[in-house]
Amino acid sequence: MQFSQILGQDYIKSHLIKSAASGRIPHAQLFIGPEGSGTLSTAIAYAQYILCNNTGNENGNENGNDSCNLKFQNISHPDLHFIYPTVTTEDVKTKPKSLDFIQDWRTFIQEMPYGGLFDWYKMLGVQNKQGEIRVEDAQEVLKSLSLKSYEGGYKIMIIWMADKMNIAASNKLLKLLEEPSDKTIFILISENEEDIIQTIRSRCQVIHFNGLPERVIAEALVSQENIDANLAKKIAHQAQGNFNKAVSLLKEDDSEYPFEQWFVNWVRAAFRAKGNAAAIQDLITWSEEIAGLGRESQKKFIQFCIEMFRQALLLNYEAPSLVYIEPRVDKFKLENFAPFVNGNNIHDIFKELSDAMYHIERNGNAKIILTDLSIKLTRLIHKK
Repeated sequence: MQFSQILGQDYIKSHLIKSAASGRIPHAQLFIGPEGSGTLSTAIAYAQYILCNNTGNENGNENGNDSCNLKFQNISHPDLHFIYPTVTTEDVKTKPKSLDFIQDWRTFIQEMPYGGLFDWYKMLGVQNKQGEIRVEDAQEVLKSLSLKSYEGGYKIMIIWMADKMNIAASNKLLKLLEEPSDKTIFILISENEEDIIQTIRSRCQVIHFNGLPERVIAEALVSQENIDANLAKKIAHQAQGNFNKAVSLLKEDDSEYPFEQWFVNWVRAAFRAKGNAAAIQDLITWSEEIAGLGRESQKKFIQFCIEMFRQALLLNYEAPSLVYIEPRVDKFKLENFAPFVNGNNIHDIFKELSDAMYHIERNGNAKIILTDLSIKLTRLIHKK
């Protein structure tokens, strides 16, 4: 993966190329950026530029070691290592580590270079589990980096979603960052800088990625997907800087998880429940349905609900240019829902949704959490 294939992020690409060309490469860097902004793709392109001794700039093909560049096409360079969240599966029943899923990982990068954590979990089939980077991975890092590099140059370790490291793994990594071996580069990737423990953050050079501009997403959709420019522009606006989301919107890839329909069913049941005790059963039924999903799906759905309420608030406060969601559920219009989301209840709604996500992350009983959330929503949605 070369810099010329990375969408946008011109300043960051230029900075990384200059640092590599000058030989002033920090031993530890932390790439922070939202999903679909290209953090992982850029890290791989940066690794390829360094390991293959490439030359050139971010706008054209880089020239270097042809055999080395060929290895990167299959994400199989021996001096490039990856760590990422994993779970136990039917094939890996205990102590899963990244190396156990390397073939799946290579497929993921090649098929979804802008894919997010939820896409990776779907590929693994996490069900009701939550991904984690464990101490076994940290031990593999020690083992990999203790060996000499295959081609005599740098060894590069990319840790994707580094905020998923447990305490034991974080402590082992911290020791490596404090006393790095010669010609070893760490690239940590996360969507939220605050999710990385301070002692690790303080030892990394932090680079912040912004969401992609609508123009860049639209141009990429036209060139890669061969679609009409007006449709590409509309999708780019809805994607909100997330190229992965833009591709999903184009393919209407929401059949497996109809978040919008679930949200509408939820708020409609909440409206019916006011003064109608019998309608509480609808909320309980809804809670049971969502509780039947995997925890990662539940968390992603709650995040979707937060965004729906935010969009309704923006519409209520007459900021339609910032509204990008266009509901497709029959007879549900955001402008009709918007008056019920206002300054008097949005803070409490957001707090309850955030608390629910917090408890689900910590393996609370999803049915109880969601039923409690639903009953509270019934009260908040009618707050004047």
